[in-house]
Amino acid sequence: MTDDDLAQSWRRIRAELRTAVSDATWQLYLDPLEVRRLDGGTLVLTAPDESRTWITDRFSRLLQAAAGRVLGSATAVELVAPDAAPVPTPVRGTWEAADVPFNPRFTFDQFVIGDSNRLAHGAALAVAEMPALAYNPLFICGPPGLGKTHLLHSIANYVAAYGDGLTVRYTTVEAFTNHFIGALHHNGIDAFKTAYRGVDVLLVDDVQFLQSKAKTEEEFFHTFNALHASGAQLVLTSDRLPRDMGALEDRLRERFEAGLVCDVKPPDFGTRLTILRKRVLQDGVRSVDADALALIAERVDSNIRALEGALIRIVAFGSLTGRPVTTALVEEVLGGLYPDLRPRARSVEEIQRRICQTFDISMDELVSASRAQAVAWPRQVAMYLTRELTDATLPAIGRAFGNRNHTTVLHACKRTAARIAEDPSAYDTVHRLHTELRGDADRTA
Repeated sequence: MTDDDLAQSWRRIRAELRTAVSDATWQLYLDPLEVRRLDGGTLVLTAPDESRTWITDRFSRLLQAAAGRVLGSATAVELVAPDAAPVPTPVRGTWEAADVPFNPRFTFDQFVIGDSNRLAHGAALAVAEMPALAYNPLFICGPPGLGKTHLLHSIANYVAAYGDGLTVRYTTVEAFTNHFIGALHHNGIDAFKTAYRGVDVLLVDDVQFLQSKAKTEEEFFHTFNALHASGAQLVLTSDRLPRDMGALEDRLRERFEAGLVCDVKPPDFGTRLTILRKRVLQDGVRSVDADALALIAERVDSNIRALEGALIRIVAFGSLTGRPVTTALVEEVLGGLYPDLRPRARSVEEIQRRICQTFDISMDELVSASRAQAVAWPRQVAMYLTRELTDATLPAIGRAFGNRNHTTVLHACKRTAARIAEDPSAYDTVHRLHTELRGDADRTA
């Protein structure tokens, strides 16, 4: 296997690992792993000295399974020490508040902006440019895999590069909890407080996990107050709104809501396609057909992590088999390795009937030339959902809606995406229809 092939396989293995663990676990333990070589049937990886034994004990079966899926079931995994550093550093106690490193790939330049994340991106950039002067705290919420951690690391990298000496710390609630408990057991609470309260910008991922952790929650409350009182910036992420964190103390939930609360939603088709194009350019991947990227963007719509993972798998499969990335290869990989990503059993006519029932209009009105708002909006929603839930091409969708051309369909999809990004009522309606139609398709598949 060549070095390029090994690198591609390692990207694919990382994607397998990334989807199997939480953000906190990934950042702390698995992201630092690096591939050294493939020695016969053994994949040799490097792991930091302070965590290598822990990773071996806790994640060996997961590593073995991921490597087996990519390189063959007989592949073994071995963790070794990284190359010796030129200047040795003292070993820290596991309780100390060690920095969680910033991911250099997660920058504002690499973040793809769409209707689903425009507010969160703008707020994060404002905070990075003017810590504690824009929005404090900034609370970003949304389902996993939609870019919340990317935004936190973007802030961290920006402040580190352009912050004129401002100190910034990124952590997760899991890491914060482990450090706090360790500090209590080793009489290191003063050092712990200094580490977290002596920074200018504190970025905390997955604050929903503070719920039901009484001692950690109390310590975080005091850390929050100390930082806010000193004029430091706080940015928090969660998979739910503060008001939906019922097990969290009111006093902390109120502080989360005191600044700007913004959300990120699943990206629309255009944003998904832009993400794939940017990833291809960033990784220097060649022989990728444009229609293949469009097909991946249509099929994988749950979150960005799954989208990039699918691309990595497809590119790796093509590299290992000596085939270019075409629509045929995408169909084969997504249909064979990911049967849940096969085309959903949903027809244009079924979507049209559901829209007519929901908006109380007739089929003749839906496909008519009428531009009345009572008809135009349902028609736009129908075209948008047809684009999302079927394999119909733009010209085919246009023909099904009164012989309209493909640019009209594309315009309808963009108008719908823009409206649901700005209008909560429209978002709820379209999201409900999307969920119901997709759920019906899953049950009949």
